[in-house]
Amino acid sequence: MTMTPYEKLKTARASTRPTGSAYVDQIFKNRMELHGDRRYGDDAAIYSGVGFLDDNIPATFIAIDKGTDLQSRLAKNFGCPKPEGYRKALRLMKQAEKFRRPVICFVDTLGAFCGAEAEERGQGQAIAENILEMMGLKTPVITIVIGEGGSGGALGLATADRVYMLENAVYSVISPEGCASILWKDSNKVADAAACLHITAQDMREFKVVEGIITEDFDHFDKMCNSIRHQIKKDIRALSQLSDEELLENRYNRFRQFGYFTRTLDDEEDE
Repeated sequence: MTMTPYEKLKTARASTRPTGSAYVDQIFKNRMELHGDRRYGDDAAIYSGVGFLDDNIPATFIAIDKGTDLQSRLAKNFGCPKPEGYRKALRLMKQAEKFRRPVICFVDTLGAFCGAEAEERGQGQAIAENILEMMGLKTPVITIVIGEGGSGGALGLATADRVYMLENAVYSVISPEGCASILWKDSNKVADAAACLHITAQDMREFKVVEGIITEDFDHFDKMCNSIRHQIKKDIRALSQLSDEELLENRYNRFRQFGYFTRTLDDEEDE
């Protein structure tokens, strides 16, 4: 049975879904977690470091992690990164560029942390810097939306050469709750907002925002992650064949095509 966008939203938010760290632990071996932004502190919502996709393929991993129980979720801000989390991610991306390692990101967030302390420490600037720097990062970047891809909080780790989504993941410019509150002043309109926003993986593929959809099989999570690893390695091989100039040009063009539309003869006659 086909699920509605609102049903997919609830599925993407389910507490039983594997967290970002679960994917990293399955896909990477010989991992070393790295901490801190070298400016303020560490953010547990961003699980990041260096590991191996294969014996001879080192890569940098960056995952937004929501936690698995109340204590860990509180420590990780329920998967809502603070500025130091985005700056830590950027520090590791620049390190990856220096050592010619690909960057693999896993996104699952309602959005960036919106508390007063985050604003005081430059939340908007941190996200904007990530988007700017990732657009010019001279190493392959691959992002997988494993649950929620909420607004700029997700885009701060999704300015990539390849973006994939799990089949019941969602990706939106604003939460449906926020959209319903703004458009209809009615939080009961969440299902309508979810439909209007076109947040599903199938919508994103149609709009060419993502390259592909990954089938979910949490009962066989190890096999699912092995398939994801295979796709990542395939993309890395293809992207590694490009020169730095070609890599950046292709990444730029990938984002330039968003929002592309055509004019019809009827449109011209109406004018």
